[in-house]
Amino acid sequence: MHPVMKPALRRGWRDRDTVQFGMTPAHAQTLGPMDAATRGFLDLLNGTRGLSLLREEGRRMDLPAGRIDTLLERLTRAGLVDDARGGGPAADALRTQDEVLSRLRPDLTSLSLTTAEPGGALARLAARRALSVRVDGAGRVGAVLASALSGAGVGEVDVRDTGRVEPWDVAPGGLPAESIGERRDAAARAAVRRAAPHRPRRHAHSPGSGARDPGLCLVIVTPRDDVAVYAPDPVAAEPLMASGTPHLYAGVVEGTGIVGPLVLPGESSCAGCLHFDRGDRDPAWPRLIAQWRSARARRVGACDLTLATAVAGLAAAHALAFLDGEPPVGAGTRWEVSLPGLDWRARPVRAHPACGCGAAEQAVEKAEEKAKGEHSSTNGKPRATMAVQRPSTERRSESGAARPTGTWRAHV
Repeated sequence: MHPVMKPALRRGWRDRDTVQFGMTPAHAQTLGPMDAATRGFLDLLNGTRGLSLLREEGRRMDLPAGRIDTLLERLTRAGLVDDARGGGPAADALRTQDEVLSRLRPDLTSLSLTTAEPGGALARLAARRALSVRVDGAGRVGAVLASALSGAGVGEVDVRDTGRVEPWDVAPGGLPAESIGERRDAAARAAVRRAAPHRPRRHAHSPGSGARDPGLCLVIVTPRDDVAVYAPDPVAAEPLMASGTPHLYAGVVEGTGIVGPLVLPGESSCAGCLHFDRGDRDPAWPRLIAQWRSARARRVGACDLTLATAVAGLAAAHALAFLDGEPPVGAGTRWEVSLPGLDWRARPVRAHPACGCGAAEQAVEKAEEKAKGEHSSTNGKPRATMAVQRPSTERRSESGAARPTGTWRAHV
């Protein structure tokens, strides 16, 4: 291990004995009390020295025996230290690709904030290059979203759609004006390639239903049809449900942006659950949805460019968090934002017992497990020396232990 203080967090001294790493409440931490020798030792954690050399430097600075290891242990447990040479073979391979790593440096720095284990950020970034995602829909939302995922390091991003690019499909970061008249899926794939010119070469998938594409980790459904955005068709999702493929919905309808739910087949609520739940709350729902789906589609929907871009960004962020192995916070939730208020709201999508997806049974089991877990205590005693604390009452989720990587990827 070659320890280095994570560069994502700015350092500031609250007083001569207490240092604060980070500015925002979500990630800031304080460390103290700290003597002059320890303050100087922090400057040595720049990734150029291994543990043995750091111990020698500590002895020269008259630090007590064992103080170096104790300090590094607490910094590491707090998620403040990275390993300049960690991450495994895939990370080592990525380090040799200077152009790729330079382009992805901001993404790597961001990952270091949410990855506690040393070397874990680069390992996750390298792992993205082996992942495969499909985006169904290449309008203002889908094309931008696909380009964002590709630019963030996802190795293979395929886009499926029909028809040809229309003037209203054009969006910065998505389909360019020069692509008007081209096949919509081909133009979107070209945008994906431009977003990541040095991405790994992959074999193209043949068009079709494609629910069982080899190695597919996630499908993101971004319909251009506003009815399909507001009321996802459970029938259209059947191939994804049958193959156990995780999928995420996103789009814009009538000036309202929608992201979610993230569907984990058999575990979280799906399009069918959403349909049944709406029918329970609104007796007229089946009649309305039948009319909307059978009506002739309008040529141009209300899809504000800035709102579509915001939806694409949030959906891409949810997708990346899931692909990186974070807990699927978007499962069972729909995020909605409407013009002109722009206030994001979380709408729960409950697993419905009438739906055959099996998520309702899983929800009961999870509720029982949660009830048992609430009895466990997480209170800890403050340390007398070198305590690591949050300067705010807002705290991150515990991330000291390695998170499960791709629980659902193992099933597809």
